[in-house]
Amino acid sequence: MSSLVKEDLEKKLFKPLSQNLYEFIEIEFSVQDRYYLCVSVFFCLTVTKNEEVKIIMVKHYRIGLDEKYEVTKKWSLNDLQMIDGKEADTDNPFFDLHFKKVYSLEAYSCASKYAFARTVNKLNHAYLKKDLQIVNFDSTYINDDSIWSSNNKDCLVLMRICFYAFNLVCLSLCPLPL
Repeated sequence: MSSLVKEDLEKKLFKPLSQNLYEFIEIEFSVQDRYYLCVSVFFCLTVTKNEEVKIIMVKHYRIGLDEKYEVTKKWSLNDLQMIDGKEADTDNPFFDLHFKKVYSLEAYSCASKYAFARTVNKLNHAYLKKDLQIVNFDSTYINDDSIWSSNNKDCLVLMRICFYAFNLVCLSLCPLPL
């Protein structure tokens, strides 16, 4: 389903604006409507052909059978000071984006929160190379140079949980010393 939403977002919202959609996550923002947090690269057609990375909040709604998307907030990655994952040791979907103002958000899942942070980190290194603080995240899952990094990064958190569960099962099968 998420690939269909991404394709629809690209076709209806980003391609007409000459933007490439890199990542999006569903966030809890309103009870009635769906919201997505998107990361895109906007190609400014200037003499130097600068590439500016944007973080965009998109509202999704339906009118009849038509899917509609509306940009509700837009920030430049250059203005992002910090992403706070709020408790790296727990499986929670909450995080803060620190611009001039702090925006508290809830991702659809912990895995999508990590996917978003990884993409922002990757695009920061590729385009800005600025000192962006990413705190209260397990750095194993954020950095591309880690041994857990792969093309299907959404499964990383699940792999780690399965590893821990396997260890617990093995420990439970071992007899306790008297």
